[in-house]
Amino acid sequence: MKTWPVQDAKAHFSELLETCVAEGPQIVTKRGAETAVLVPIGQWRQLSMRARPSLKELLLSPEGRTDSLIPPRAGGRRRMAASLE
Repeated sequence: MKTWPVQDAKAHFSELLETCVAEGPQIVTKRGAETAVLVPIGQWRQLSMRARPSLKELLLSPEGRTDSLIPPRAGGRRRMAASLE
């Protein structure tokens, strides 16, 4: 994978696109940090198909989205209230 500074990616977008199609994903950096990836459409579709369920499907699902985030309650004994006598 080749890395392209954002300035070069903007100035040579056609070359970036052609390289992506010919060689595969290309990384774009901004101030030295990896920021984005340009991916050929075929590879993007394969990745999208593997990423199931989609965010939309998760948000619209009837199951609770936070149920798995709550730890199960312990089956311990309850404390008895002190009598006031």
